[in-house]
Amino acid sequence: MEIPFNIPAVVGNELNYISDAINRRKLCGDNFYTKACGEFIENRFKAQKALLTTSCTHALELSAILCDIKPGDEVIMPSYTFSSSANAFVLRGAKIVFVDIRPDTQNIDEKLIEQAITKKTKAIVPVHYAGVACEMDMISEIAKQYNLYVIEDAAQAVNAYYKGQSLGTIGDFGCYSFHETKNYTMGEGGALLIRSPKNNIRSEIVREKGTNRAQFLLGMVDKYTWVSIGSSYLPGELNAAYLYAQLQNTDEINNKRLNIWSRYYSALKALENAEKLCLPFVPEGCQHNAHMFYIKTRDIEERTRLTDFLHKRGITAPFHYTPLHSSLQGSKCGRFCGEDNYTTDTSDRLIRLPLYLDLTYEQIDYVCEQIYAFYKDR
Repeated sequence: MEIPFNIPAVVGNELNYISDAINRRKLCGDNFYTKACGEFIENRFKAQKALLTTSCTHALELSAILCDIKPGDEVIMPSYTFSSSANAFVLRGAKIVFVDIRPDTQNIDEKLIEQAITKKTKAIVPVHYAGVACEMDMISEIAKQYNLYVIEDAAQAVNAYYKGQSLGTIGDFGCYSFHETKNYTMGEGGALLIRSPKNNIRSEIVREKGTNRAQFLLGMVDKYTWVSIGSSYLPGELNAAYLYAQLQNTDEINNKRLNIWSRYYSALKALENAEKLCLPFVPEGCQHNAHMFYIKTRDIEERTRLTDFLHKRGITAPFHYTPLHSSLQGSKCGRFCGEDNYTTDTSDRLIRLPLYLDLTYEQIDYVCEQIYAFYKDR
């Protein structure tokens, strides 16, 4: 049995909507499907404003510009994250201050943030790992006390919640990903969520190459021109049409993924009880979206043996991030504050299991059977 790590979801109307977009003769962004996706996100997740972007990376870059990040500023984030989380701010000249993660959720340890704050700190970037929320009450309170921006890297957290509030809508800005590995996809794409209406117009200007084209199309100005720095962060209609079909099936996709996640959890719980491995943890008040199912082995040697074992049996189960602070670029543009007690340890032990919409119960059971087989004599 061959089981890949991921297969992009197809729910049925993608080709119909792409064909319709072509027939509308408007393939550039901010037309029917781009707007429809933004409105869906606003209504479904109660976002004040949502702007579709070409990637979550670009949504993060947009947020860095909107927060007026400058050379010499410092931005706090976990080291256990993707390079885009840091790149967006490094491109503006910021220094990244990495903070250790919690061993239970793999999220930034909220109790360590305050000690990382200096006079140069401008923003905090919580990353909601695997669609499980960071401790946003405490992070928001710290940000308010020190007058800092909060930019949620919610790449993995579309349709996940913290105390009933959609992730991505709690901070000043939230950044979604619709990459093909995410729960809802457009191949490559993302969205910027904006909490305060005062940032709406400037966000549209920066997204539209620094021009006030959006205001021109609304009749607010008689011509549009270059009024700010910006870039081309606006996706085309074909990608948005694919995404719109996915968003319309949010509940179907979410329920299926949660069922897969729960089947993994129930099947592997006995191994955790026997202290063979660790399973995901979801704190009270957090509603996750089954973006990922991971396990953590005893150490890196055991993980290597297990991944090789699974690979030989047709199962693709990759590890995840290499800590940014120990990477070549991370050591140049950032520093780690405090002790690295869990970041590198997690990076060495974590394995992601296959999880996608068309994964069958038979395939899930096969994966679990092979994991049990690996641990049988251990």
